[in-house]
Amino acid sequence: MPISTGWQFREAGKDKWSPASVPGCVHTDLLNNKLIDDPFYRDNEKKLQWIGKTDWEYQTTLNLTAGMLKRKNLELVFEGLDTYANVFLNDQPLKATDNMFRTWRANIKGSAKLGPNTLRIHFRSPINEVLPVMAKMNYELPAANDQGEKTSPYTRKAPYQYGWDWGPRLVTSGIWRPVLLEAWDDARVSDLHLQTKEIRTDIASLTAEVEVIADANVDATIILDDLTDKKIAGQRSVNLTPGANHIAINISVPHPSLWWPNGLGSHPLYTFRARLLINGQLVSEATSRTGLRSLELRQQRDDAGESFTFVINGVPVFAKGGNWIPADSFPSRITKDKYRKLLESVRDTNMNMLRVWGGGIYESDDFYELCDKMGILVWQDFMFGCSLYPADEAFLDNVRQEATDNVKRLRNHPSIAIWVGNNEIESGWFHWGWKEKLPAKLWGDYLKIFYGVLPEVCKSLDPSRPYWPSSPSSNLQDDPESQKMGDLHYWQVWHASAPFTEYEKQFPRFMSEYGFQSFPQLETVATYTEPADRDVSSPVMMAHQRHPRGNQLIREYMLREYPEPRDFESFLYVSQVLQAEGIKIGAEHLRRIMPHNMGSLFWQIDDCWPVASWSSIDYTGRWKALQYYARRFYNEILISPHEENGHINFYVVSDRLQSTAAQLDVSLLDFDGHTLWNQRQDIQVAALDSKSYGNVPVNELLAGKDPQSVFLFAELSVGGKTVSRNEHFFRPYKNLLLPRPQISMSAIRTQTGFRITLSSGKLARAVYLSAPNYPGTFVDNYFDLVPGRKVEVEFRTRAPVNLAQFKQRLRIVSLADAF
Repeated sequence: MPISTGWQFREAGKDKWSPASVPGCVHTDLLNNKLIDDPFYRDNEKKLQWIGKTDWEYQTTLNLTAGMLKRKNLELVFEGLDTYANVFLNDQPLKATDNMFRTWRANIKGSAKLGPNTLRIHFRSPINEVLPVMAKMNYELPAANDQGEKTSPYTRKAPYQYGWDWGPRLVTSGIWRPVLLEAWDDARVSDLHLQTKEIRTDIASLTAEVEVIADANVDATIILDDLTDKKIAGQRSVNLTPGANHIAINISVPHPSLWWPNGLGSHPLYTFRARLLINGQLVSEATSRTGLRSLELRQQRDDAGESFTFVINGVPVFAKGGNWIPADSFPSRITKDKYRKLLESVRDTNMNMLRVWGGGIYESDDFYELCDKMGILVWQDFMFGCSLYPADEAFLDNVRQEATDNVKRLRNHPSIAIWVGNNEIESGWFHWGWKEKLPAKLWGDYLKIFYGVLPEVCKSLDPSRPYWPSSPSSNLQDDPESQKMGDLHYWQVWHASAPFTEYEKQFPRFMSEYGFQSFPQLETVATYTEPADRDVSSPVMMAHQRHPRGNQLIREYMLREYPEPRDFESFLYVSQVLQAEGIKIGAEHLRRIMPHNMGSLFWQIDDCWPVASWSSIDYTGRWKALQYYARRFYNEILISPHEENGHINFYVVSDRLQSTAAQLDVSLLDFDGHTLWNQRQDIQVAALDSKSYGNVPVNELLAGKDPQSVFLFAELSVGGKTVSRNEHFFRPYKNLLLPRPQISMSAIRTQTGFRITLSSGKLARAVYLSAPNYPGTFVDNYFDLVPGRKVEVEFRTRAPVNLAQFKQRLRIVSLADAF
């Protein structure tokens, strides 16, 4: 029974109670009661820092019936208490908690009474809790992203809530996940673990391990139902003993339908149910879904070092995607609908993997269920990032239970591909000066957690999946940022101002982070600013730019490629094109060098609040230019012309499982669309490979032509339909002699909205369509409009819109309009 109604909250020590939402947190409850202003609006965040330094209380009334009290066991289950909490029932102490990521259970049989019972939870400030501990120490654990007191390493709480270089400091407390009341007698099913043992074409063999908690010796029967094929898959008679009982039942699925990552096949799921019967009566059951697939992290020695390749159902998979952060500073606000829209955006742009980054949260069941349905692999970090941590026995035990809770909760999801210990801690120790400045024992503490506790939990509870100690890491076989083995985070582009072309000099085995910032669209900026704030250097805009050099770096990179934008809105737009073009260079290079490199996860997919950041989708769900570009550079077949050693090579990358007959058409065009050179050839695109299918010397191609006035246009067609197109320019945008385009537009109504047809007699770069204040999305955007080639774009509406009004309000801009 969920305990979700009747909740109230107050500042500890005060008299007045106000209504509270559970799940929720103190910030959202204060906001809902109009006791604070919106933390995301303007610079309100800094006025609300007192909340994280204050104790809070929540309470509700449990009305217990005689029938409930007759049950042998009556337990309160807290799926998420944030973080230092004392739980009381009728003012009697019930439980003390100290980990946001754990599930806590408390038997109330002895303290509950018939009728109303008062459940009260006192939350202590997670900042004040730690300050006395820090005061006694002669060193400080590193926590560079904490925007205030550096307390986060000591507390098992989402690190990003203390601040990051893309997020605010909003240190929450509260009941952030559901509270349940469970009543049971002799036994209950506490877990159902589905392990795939072998998959053949004709049959899949699984073991279902059923965990039953019993409080007495009792004979029972466990029946395992295959709800997908509507049959009993197996059953066992058992004698339960007090405590945890683990019962294995071997089952088989004939002619299994395999689960594949997005782009490689379908993602069917099988549902199983374990029923516990005592004396022939059903007393408890548990249901779980899984997908049938094999999984391997292939790490084979080769001439360059050691591979790092995810292999699904025997097929090496190039991981295409990005890094995922919590989609709100207040996780309880992330609805299933918001997860669905964001993950559909991931799926629809040809991505097949997300890295759930270690500075956030273990996401809700909704997130992983949607990833299962959409074929999105999940690289799952444990929640440790950019800090060192204590390793006393109490802390280690806390971490062990946190890992146990979350591995058991998530291990049936076929989307989970790997468990990873932390984010960037090995880089910090070896490259950020920690090793030189901090006590050597802290490295020993690190090893206890990430080479001890966490891999032990994973091996015990989920041996079918790989564990990796850190990201990036070489598993201590080489430098943590080695390009010979393991995964790599590459940040010389951005942090060190290296040009985007430096991406093409990196040859990692798996790139798990790289990125560049941009601003959100003006419509998003308008949600957190007043008109007077709309200058990139205004105090409010700087409050929503958390990297200390962020604006400076964006401008520095921008002026390398483009003239100075004409105004604020143009600066926002050009920043997005700059980001997208830069990441395109990196992503295409990483795909061209497959199978040496087998992963491209850019930083980052989403935002936790409206901000200038590395995201490809802003906090409101609007796609930036990068998300549209990603659909093209992550397409299953990619044409990627590349200049190297005095030649233009015409690379084609394919993620298809079979070879593909295609036509490659490459032209040198001037900006009026005249063809100055053309080469057309039929090719057979190799499956799961990248190779050059031809080249031409640059000096021959450009002989007698002005490189400022021409560009290379490449198209790849399959069955007469263009599947990939790309351009190559010989000079930066600011040095091109581009004429001003005149874009023609027509639009017709469709069943789902409008189809817009665009054309131009001159080359138009990064054409951006917008329909302010209309609920809907453009299927494509930020594309180049090549003379003589029409482009059709769908606008899908979520409400009836008049065609004439839509055409009147439709805005079309290109880079030529920004300067």
